[in-house]
Amino acid sequence: MSDKLKVGIVGGTGMVGQRFVQLLDQHPWFQVTAIAASSSSAGKTYEESVKNRWKLDTPIPDEVKHIVVQDASKVEEVAAGVDFVFCAVDMKKEEIKALEEAYAKTGTPVVSNNSAHRWTADVPMVIPEINPQHLEVIAAQRKRLGTETGFIAVKPNCSIQSYVPALHALQDFKPKQVVASTYQAISGAGKNFTDWPDMLDNVIPYIGGEEEKSEQEPLRIWGTVSGDEIVKASTPHITTQCIRVPVTDGHLATVFVSFENKPSKEEILERWAQYKGRPQELGLPSAPKQFITYFEEENRPQTKLDRDIEGGMGVSAGRLREDSLYDFKFVGLSHNTLRGAAGGAVLIAELLKAEGYIQAK
Repeated sequence: MSDKLKVGIVGGTGMVGQRFVQLLDQHPWFQVTAIAASSSSAGKTYEESVKNRWKLDTPIPDEVKHIVVQDASKVEEVAAGVDFVFCAVDMKKEEIKALEEAYAKTGTPVVSNNSAHRWTADVPMVIPEINPQHLEVIAAQRKRLGTETGFIAVKPNCSIQSYVPALHALQDFKPKQVVASTYQAISGAGKNFTDWPDMLDNVIPYIGGEEEKSEQEPLRIWGTVSGDEIVKASTPHITTQCIRVPVTDGHLATVFVSFENKPSKEEILERWAQYKGRPQELGLPSAPKQFITYFEEENRPQTKLDRDIEGGMGVSAGRLREDSLYDFKFVGLSHNTLRGAAGGAVLIAELLKAEGYIQAK
């Protein structure tokens, strides 16, 4: 324990919070020492607080069963016992922004799964394999917040992880137009089929706010640090449709893309196979060895078969072929609650530790 960083999970009783608990069990660098939630859960043991609403297929880890849940609003008390926190709360946007800044101002780094700060100019929104350089803006954020050690870093929306990595590996060819439709699992809404029986045998062609996020967040990820802020990229132009489908986990995307400099199919496949990012270079514990896996079979990737590739932290692609209107089209897939949510945030925290941004208090 002495060499592990002490971690708090703010919002630890919800579905994403439960994923954090699961993923951090026996983590080589981190140990959960505090769990915080709403006042209605505070004072109960973690096991009591999630009784009858544990949503995962593995049991509650023994190490956290008897942790007494704290009130997330009592920021100083929670922060006093941890080196950093993960945040995954269900609150109004302005309340989340205020809560996360309150934790950061105590000198506590916050790795957020929430969307509230994704467009705050000096808050990095990171896919670790793609834009680790955006962590440089933390210095400006710390100055604004008046803290030497605290800050907020956020994970982007789960939907974009199914296609942005594949496009990023092709940046040398300058993608200019992208059309993407995503077919998103019900766990993205924090639900399972018991909670949401209306999703059985059903497809819902609308997810509130999702298309705006899917079109704009990639441009921030591809943006640049300029002074005290991240300036989003102007290209490619992206249009999306986001659809809820009756699967438990896994977001699948169908993608059409045109380039300024059209590559060959062989060049695309070579870039996907060879692409590595900072997590692979550093050998981070949660990093997939193969970030992008391409399937030659015509009927792959499939959500049920392939969402767990590389422990749910890899992304996959398939059906790459030339198109009659765009240059190419393909299918992408990512696990929305692992790579797209809690797992992606854990990987961000590992990167922050490796680069010296998170340290023991």
